[in-house]
Amino acid sequence: MRNIILKYITFAAVSLLMLGACVNDLDVEPIDPNLSTPDKVYDSEEAFFQVLSKVYAGFATSGQQGPAGQGDLGGFDEGHSQYWRGYFVVQELPTDECVNGWADGNLPKMSQITWGANNEFIRSFYYRALYQVSVANEFIRQANTYGKPEYTNLPQYIAEARFLRALAYWHALDLFGNGIPFVTEEDEVGATLPEPAGDSPRGPELFNYIESELLDIVGDGEADTDQILLNPRQGYVGQADKAAAWMLLTKLYLNHKTYLGSEDNAYYTKARTYVNKVINDGGYSLITDADASIDDVYSPYEFLFLADNFRSDNEIIFSINYDGLNSQTWGGMTYVVNAAIGGEMNADNYGTNGGWGGNRTTKALVEKFADGDARALWFTEGQSLDILNQDQFTDGYAVVKYKNRTRDGGYGQNGAENDDGVMQATSPFVDINVPVFRLADAYLMAAEIDLRLDGAVSSANLNHLNEITTRAGVSFPATVDLDYILDERARELYWECHRRTDLIRFDKFTSGDYVWPLKGNDLNGKAVDDKFNLMPIPFTEITANPNLKQNPNY
Repeated sequence: MRNIILKYITFAAVSLLMLGACVNDLDVEPIDPNLSTPDKVYDSEEAFFQVLSKVYAGFATSGQQGPAGQGDLGGFDEGHSQYWRGYFVVQELPTDECVNGWADGNLPKMSQITWGANNEFIRSFYYRALYQVSVANEFIRQANTYGKPEYTNLPQYIAEARFLRALAYWHALDLFGNGIPFVTEEDEVGATLPEPAGDSPRGPELFNYIESELLDIVGDGEADTDQILLNPRQGYVGQADKAAAWMLLTKLYLNHKTYLGSEDNAYYTKARTYVNKVINDGGYSLITDADASIDDVYSPYEFLFLADNFRSDNEIIFSINYDGLNSQTWGGMTYVVNAAIGGEMNADNYGTNGGWGGNRTTKALVEKFADGDARALWFTEGQSLDILNQDQFTDGYAVVKYKNRTRDGGYGQNGAENDDGVMQATSPFVDINVPVFRLADAYLMAAEIDLRLDGAVSSANLNHLNEITTRAGVSFPATVDLDYILDERARELYWECHRRTDLIRFDKFTSGDYVWPLKGNDLNGKAVDDKFNLMPIPFTEITANPNLKQNPNY
């Protein structure tokens, strides 16, 4: 693990890219001509596309064979070290949206917001995010070395890798701050220990780098480059395009006060520019009606979170894709679905063959919903609203937002007939794509930007908000203010890994102004130290790299 992070990904690690054997010295030709060297591997445009697929796959899977074995990272349980599972743990478990009851090591402390610098679950995601940066760096490095003019799609592939690197760097910035190790394809592999992006945990260096990368690959940067992403909705489902980068730019600018330490309306203005590009130029629309060609059994809102949610690409802007047969993992959406099933729930109803009984929600989230809100997707039979024991799955309502079932009520690819000829789920592995960015989020951000800049929401953005509540089947409020936006983001986007970032932006994460069950390891909730707005640089990393500094008060 230390070698991966400190030396990054050398070509000797190309086995991680599923492209064959490795060599020990990049400066000499191996004696065995059958060993793969870069010039042999990167010998066609198709080969570059295959390696790029590994950069994407690093967000979905945890290693080379699935669901476990030959993991990308050593020293961790492979399921826990998968990217989206790790991100869910750090973004959702410390909030009002999710409580986990497992007694796995220091996992309970994530829901309590009482973690320390040795927390293995924080450490796991830290290394996973930087691993993704390293894989993207190596792809770009090799593309610059072995690319040929006739590889006409390669500049686009490089742009996609740059987006994926920016996404991982943004997650790392959001969680760990500006003092994380910073490397790009320009750094010589293994030459020195990496320097931090900046001297302060709140500072401009990494922020500015992410911004410049995203501006370049959408064609708005200062660099003269042909490394430009596809226009919106011109690629495959889950392929990075300009709209995905516009969304990431919007989130970077909207949260600038958190990252830079002070507020500047110029960044809100930039956020408005790019969220308007998503809304006006992306060609997206909310899913508000049933599909006439399908015998739908779920609501339009639920379409976004089913086994066939690839059909929802008119609203989902960027996704991490899953296939229950070919991208199996104990993390990702398999974790999100199965960890939410327990008690008296019938796992087959949700398209899986068993529940893990871990994650549920708090009454602080449940009580935000009006009666009849189509988004309030709970299982309540045998579940109590109040949480008296963290380790009891039946304390707290179960969340059934994600289901490995199709729009017509069918199964994902893990469905098969039993001996009686009845269809049932035969494995825990799911087909649900992660909706990383979607249009409703853009609508909510646009309204928030209006409030922060102008003190009121424009008529166009009020209409967009009304679309969201109309789909939910609830009335639109007479007044829209920032408190409404924060609550509506919870109602619309819960369990989509936005909540911790949102609560910090609204100064609600650590303060006593807003509390929820288990916050501060208190059943009623209490304020916690402001240091928890940042997570610690893992103690193992500080020990291994003396160039890095620990975040304040850890």
